[in-house]
Amino acid sequence: MQAGPREITTPFRPIPLEIPEGMKPNEFFNSTENLADLVHNNGLLANPENLLLYRKALGHSNEFDCSIIYNTSKVILDPLGRPVRRTQVLGPVRHVWNRMNGVLIGYMLERYPDPADALVLAGEASLDATWPLTAPGVPSIRMLHNHFIVFPMDELRQARLADPSNPNLTDGGQHSLFQQYMRDVYREFFTRALELEILKPAADEHARLDLTGYPQGLPSWEIQGGAEALQDIRFWREYDAILKGFLDFYRTFFSQVSTRNAPMPADVHFPHHVEEVLLFNNDFLKTAKKVRDRCIHDARYANAIRWQPAFKQLIYRNDDGRLIVTISQNSIGNAITELLGVVVNRVPDAAAYERSEPALIEKLLEVRRRLIEADLGDGIATDYWPAK
Repeated sequence: MQAGPREITTPFRPIPLEIPEGMKPNEFFNSTENLADLVHNNGLLANPENLLLYRKALGHSNEFDCSIIYNTSKVILDPLGRPVRRTQVLGPVRHVWNRMNGVLIGYMLERYPDPADALVLAGEASLDATWPLTAPGVPSIRMLHNHFIVFPMDELRQARLADPSNPNLTDGGQHSLFQQYMRDVYREFFTRALELEILKPAADEHARLDLTGYPQGLPSWEIQGGAEALQDIRFWREYDAILKGFLDFYRTFFSQVSTRNAPMPADVHFPHHVEEVLLFNNDFLKTAKKVRDRCIHDARYANAIRWQPAFKQLIYRNDDGRLIVTISQNSIGNAITELLGVVVNRVPDAAAYERSEPALIEKLLEVRRRLIEADLGDGIATDYWPAK
């Protein structure tokens, strides 16, 4: 079977919301009012930490698909003041969130034990409004959320090959700015800055899925100990450390793009390594110059720059059944599934969705029961399921 990214179609039930007159769809779907609808129609569980587990109304997969969002819409009304990544979440909230992640990922691995049958992934996406505010789809709601997704491998095997030049697929490959020009210094920075015990670097061929050929060129780490390591708080500290390293690299690079010979950004996590590895590396600085010069002469290019850190961080199971962590620069529109070479076309088709709905809800309610038993929240009642 030919290796390459796959393109699948996933039906969904059209969202029964009327967009107020004078608002654009993306403006409304990013509003607090829409969040209330999400809770009432798709909410599964909530807790005092404002973490909300919900069914994805516009899902990637109808096999298993849900998210946890840090729903600060009623406690922080200024969207620019909301946490948008793990490192901005208060310790007690992050502690509960990590436990929820462990339960959810553990359930998926237990329910789908064979990597030949199911692609299991969980990950976090930056929801910063870091691209032009006039662009369609800007996530003005700015609230951090995690995805938990399972794709049947048979569905992926039977899917058509996706166009490899799709801009959403090139984010983690040779076209990525980080990978094309700064691959060596990027990896050297991670190696020297991070002190890891549970996570160990994974070679590209071990991280890559045979079916899709993805991820491409991304730094990756194997979780030693597998699923059991997810119950160890040290793993989540190391998971955070990878994000901190990425943020330092991203912020330092784009500060140099913005201003030649800019000082080290304030509050970096690894200042000594930023100074020694990045700010004294010719490849790093000449790439910043290349991007800066293009921004000066190319208005469209400059307008598309994500000046603040934009990322996707992922935990997934490889072909050998090992759990892998990877992180990627986030291009505009790039979905978390596309890091693994899966392009999802979501189409409104209520009848097709309803054929999958009972089995999907059964699994979502089962994992909800486990979260409730672990004192990680209380159930939410909707028209589709009870609170208990």
